[in-house]
Amino acid sequence: MPEWKKYWSPAQDDGSIVLTSLRIEHYVPKLRKNRIREERIHNEVIVDAYGPEEQALGWYYYLENKIQFPFSARCMAAKVVSPVRKGETVEVRSLAPENSCAHDMLVLIRWHGRNVAVPLSQLTATDADESTVEAIGDWHYWLGHGYCF
Repeated sequence: MPEWKKYWSPAQDDGSIVLTSLRIEHYVPKLRKNRIREERIHNEVIVDAYGPEEQALGWYYYLENKIQFPFSARCMAAKVVSPVRKGETVEVRSLAPENSCAHDMLVLIRWHGRNVAVPLSQLTATDADESTVEAIGDWHYWLGHGYCF
């Protein structure tokens, strides 16, 4: 029997099913741990970070050193804080200023004639060097495992 069925029971006289308890982790796909990425993030990004602010700075400087700008990227998912639509291709020009990245890593793109900051998490590199792809992958991995600062 699938694990989630343990939390459902026919409890009504009309035969409808009632949710008796819900454990959300059964509905969120688990990402596999990647030991190499985990070690790189721990040793290169957050090694000396003792709080959220220091983790944000660690990520900022790690990405700044590893990403070669400019590069082309495709939007993987629309976000309410970004004007970029899913599937849209953009040119990523640089990281947003450090003080803009205290809660999320933002990058500057050229969008409809303006420089706009968008979350790096919504982009995947389509034309970038290996170091850039690896760094963006590390950021996606960090977020995908529910880590935050």
